[in-house]
Amino acid sequence: MTDNANTTTDSAERPRLNLSLPSSGKAGKPGGPGRKKPPAPPVVKIRPLAEPARMKRRHWGLLVSFLILVLLPLALGSFYMFSIARDQYSSTVGFTVRSEEGASASDLIGGLTQFTSGAGTGTDGDVLYEFIQSQEIVERIQTRVDLAGHYSEYWRKDPLFSIWPDATIEDLLWFWKRVVRISYDQSSGLTELQVLAFDPDMARTIAQEILTESQEMINALNTAAREDAMRHALADQEAALGRLKEAREALTRYRTRTQIVDPEADIQGRMGVLNNLQQQLAQALIDHDLLTENASSADPRVTQAQLRIDVIRERIARERDSFASDQPTQDSGREDYPTLLAEYESLVVDREFAEETYRAALAAVEAARAKAARQSRYLAAYIQPTRAQSSEFPQRLMILGLMGLLLVLSWAILALVYYSIRDRR
Repeated sequence: MTDNANTTTDSAERPRLNLSLPSSGKAGKPGGPGRKKPPAPPVVKIRPLAEPARMKRRHWGLLVSFLILVLLPLALGSFYMFSIARDQYSSTVGFTVRSEEGASASDLIGGLTQFTSGAGTGTDGDVLYEFIQSQEIVERIQTRVDLAGHYSEYWRKDPLFSIWPDATIEDLLWFWKRVVRISYDQSSGLTELQVLAFDPDMARTIAQEILTESQEMINALNTAAREDAMRHALADQEAALGRLKEAREALTRYRTRTQIVDPEADIQGRMGVLNNLQQQLAQALIDHDLLTENASSADPRVTQAQLRIDVIRERIARERDSFASDQPTQDSGREDYPTLLAEYESLVVDREFAEETYRAALAAVEAARAKAARQSRYLAAYIQPTRAQSSEFPQRLMILGLMGLLLVLSWAILALVYYSIRDRR
């Protein structure tokens, strides 16, 4: 401070130098009345050196707020974690849903695998993932294992990691998601569970119950899939059988109405009659020619032979008309043969298609029955429920670290908000 004062005094007593340039205007003679005095140069004042830093009121406020908002909650949390929180033990179990590969011989008969193929096992893992976190599995395990009684045992001593004794099923489901940690890889279908409990045997028991309930769920899915496959196969069989019955009844009604068992066979018989008439016509023509050689045209035998020829020709014409004409024949009263043949062929095609469909339905029923006789999907546990030998939970250091980080960030944000408001005043 003494040196600073001396410096200021010397600078004040030092003669000032006139560094101003002469003006460019008209200057008077030296010493004359027109000469202007140059402006005085500015005086540079040197501030004194900064004083040593001292704690001020706002600094004490920040320190006190840090102690209250950060150190005190962190100390309380450390005391709770290391003195009050009960040790928890974990049990790990891992499983996946597997399906039988390949097809049985009944599936390969007639290429009917597509009739009996069920849904893939890709969604079974998703079903189990939701089922393990559902209220249903909590209620089922609660009936065999006293979950509420176990997790509320240390409620008065450790309320942070326990559940209250009078918890409802909804509260127990909320706490269930805290103590049962599930990891599911949808690409591979692997599911891994970590169950926490205050006792290692209880943790393993709960993990085993979850595995058992998951297996029962897969069995229920298998049963539903088999029942659906059999129901659909039997329904298809009934429909195919009804179609076959209708086709055969239609063919029977056709035969009763037309009195023709097989129009093709009837045509062959008529063709035989037509051929016989052609032979008789040829023989009658020969007999007529022989008579005309030895008898006159007025001979009754010639007239009779000519009449026979005319009758045979007329009959041949009628037989031919009955094959190609689209009008009913006058002698039989039945429909024309083109219509009869078209209707018969349509009925035969319907019957053959119904028979093939019925055979396929029978094969599908047999394939579905063979597939229902075996378990197509099952639960494969690649990690059996383990029993812990030491307590790993709660993870005290990690919880305290996250707690400290959160408290420091919150305190820093509040301090910045305070100073920003203070600077705006």
